Amino acid sequence: MAGLFISFEGIDGVGKSTQADLLEQYLVEKGRNVQRTLEPGGTDLGQEIRHMLLHRKGEVSARAEALLYAADRAQHVATKVRPALEAGTDVITDRYLDSSVAYQGAGRELAADEIRRISLFAVEGLLPDLTVLLDLDAASARARRKTTGVAPDRLEREKVEFFEAVRQGFLALASAEPERFFVVDASQTVEQMQAQIRARIESLLG
Repeated sequence: MAGLFISFEGIDGVGKSTQADLLEQYLVEKGRNVQRTLEPGGTDLGQEIRHMLLHRKGEVSARAEALLYAADRAQHVATKVRPALEAGTDVITDRYLDSSVAYQGAGRELAADEIRRISLFAVEGLLPDLTVLLDLDAASARARRKTTGVAPDRLEREKVEFFEAVRQGFLALASAEPERFFVVDASQTVEQMQAQIRARIESLLG
């Protein structure tokens, strides 16, 4: 792939969107072509799946949830992410397959290795060059979410224990793949976090 593929991960409320926006701005200022996207919902089909996952009324079973995320990801990579990378464009995504492993694996207590296999099948094995994990305890992240004034979606209404389990799932993934993951303490200021992320990106760019 000619483009750089960067994913941002972490539990809800850690500041992924803010840091991804700032990194996009930085790379554009360096003269690079950048495509910013997200999961779920990075495509037209994905928007419909996102609504089913986060905003529809009624229960969604854990396995149905995992498969819907995989379907969103398959469409996302096939029609948006992979074509951009092959064209030499950097791709920054807010969430990727590690979210499924952490949320449905650790959070929903499904088998993490099965969730990973489903996701890798969906994306034909495509992994990011760098995964930035913004790490913050679940209670602090929940307090931050409450300050936004935005009504919580179906996942955001989960208990703090759920999010702490997801957080530990993310940290386990980072420990298993230290060459791909870059863990950033999300209790720092926005500026401090961005400085560390940019330094890590510079090491990738050489």
